[in-house]
Amino acid sequence: MTASDSLQIDSAALIPDEPSLASMIVNLATDQDIRARVHELLMLAERPAPHGERRRDRRYPYPYLVRMTPAGEDGRTPSGQTVIVVGRTLSEGGFGFYHSQPLAERRMIASFHAGDNRWLGFLMDLRWCRFIGEGWYESGGRFLMPVPGLPADETGAAI
Repeated sequence: MTASDSLQIDSAALIPDEPSLASMIVNLATDQDIRARVHELLMLAERPAPHGERRRDRRYPYPYLVRMTPAGEDGRTPSGQTVIVVGRTLSEGGFGFYHSQPLAERRMIASFHAGDNRWLGFLMDLRWCRFIGEGWYESGGRFLMPVPGLPADETGAAI
């Protein structure tokens, strides 16, 4: 028996049934990279306005669908086709949202679903709109007064 015969190593003995230390380190590094990137996205999404906050009311995330309907002269009667928008923020003073088509009207009835076939409505004055890319717009405005919300079957909503 030579020295080389006694040093033969069974290659199957090198492949353990459990993950190796190297693969656990790679997984840990990947998890840390994922967390760091998500943290960066969250920080970017919540960064303060460059010129300070002008709003009086605290804003809350509101990621729900809302019906926006052009308002007639009386501020209560619908005067056009409803558009479904995606909520962004809600405050006691107003509402910010995303939409996929330009809105031609400045006065809109915002109808929020309140569960159990209840709808809460507000007459809004849309104050701003900006194109954010990929065919999407971001708009917002202030609440002027409460009005009857428009149930889904009365709005003729366009998606």
